[in-house]
Amino acid sequence: MGKDAYAVSTGGSAKNSGRSEVPHAPIRVVVTLLEETSLFELSVPCAVFAEGYELTLCSTTPGGIQRAPGGLHLTAERGVDAMREADLVVVPACVMDSAYEPPEELLDELRGAHARGARVASLCSGAFVLAAAGLLDGREAATHWMYADELRRRHPRVRVNERALYVDDGSILTSAGTAAAIDLCLHIVRHDYGSAAAAEVGRRMVVAPHREGDQSQYAPARAPRVQTSEQGLAPVLEWALDRLQQPLAIGELAARAGMSTRTFERYFAREVGTTPLRWLNQQRLARARELLETTDLPVDTVAQRSGLGSGDGLRQHFHRALGTTPAAYRRAFRMPRGSAASAGPT
Repeated sequence: MGKDAYAVSTGGSAKNSGRSEVPHAPIRVVVTLLEETSLFELSVPCAVFAEGYELTLCSTTPGGIQRAPGGLHLTAERGVDAMREADLVVVPACVMDSAYEPPEELLDELRGAHARGARVASLCSGAFVLAAAGLLDGREAATHWMYADELRRRHPRVRVNERALYVDDGSILTSAGTAAAIDLCLHIVRHDYGSAAAAEVGRRMVVAPHREGDQSQYAPARAPRVQTSEQGLAPVLEWALDRLQQPLAIGELAARAGMSTRTFERYFAREVGTTPLRWLNQQRLARARELLETTDLPVDTVAQRSGLGSGDGLRQHFHRALGTTPAAYRRAFRMPRGSAASAGPT
């Protein structure tokens, strides 16, 4: 389908619809079909890129049979030379046998596509294929957390981020496993067409409109609010979480930890994996999302209770981080009244 598809489905001008201005040429997506390709990760780009993109499946054995999990057999009509026409190449999860070596023909075409300016994306263990092609050398990359150590062992030049849902490194994009593949593909739609188009696809697939790439891949149920090996840091973070609605200065947090601001920021980055300011913003956004999901509080009150200021400030944070509005988020994720998790207005 042509690239103008979203111009029709979202309606209005690019400025009003949330789409970016786009060229008229279609975005050509080539998805690789490899041995033991994950059916889920294969289906994700096919579903997300169903409109506004031209989709092609390719294989090193065009017309031949590729085994898939569950005893299924799949075939692709095009060979890997289809990548020469691609604007975006997607490599889904594939066989994780330690003896598996991606075909050199495939690796050559991946390198060539990237050299010609195509974006190259991997989903889950597809990162191993990109790494084998040398495309991840010196780059930060995501994969399923279960495979992170193996990716480091096989490809020590890759800076593996086992926490991230996905990593956008410009022309190279990588995602963690399963649902994170949807997140990355929606991120690509958002880049190509804007947040309104990505939100439309998310609604169609009944998934969250946007999760930031640096969100944690997984979290144990009922986990403690703060988990850190730095015992002097955890009480400070708990203290901050209890006061998110108040102005909190980084120097104040550092003083409570008995550290200089510089030392505190260094410890914080090591133990939490982000900066204090970014962590505070993430926690405040999480608090706002919780209030929107579980109460009928006005947006201005949600903003005040989460420490994000006014309703306008909350809307800006939601647009930037989630690509949606507080009202739209509430409509999508509001828990039914009377549910155990619903706190109701206070």
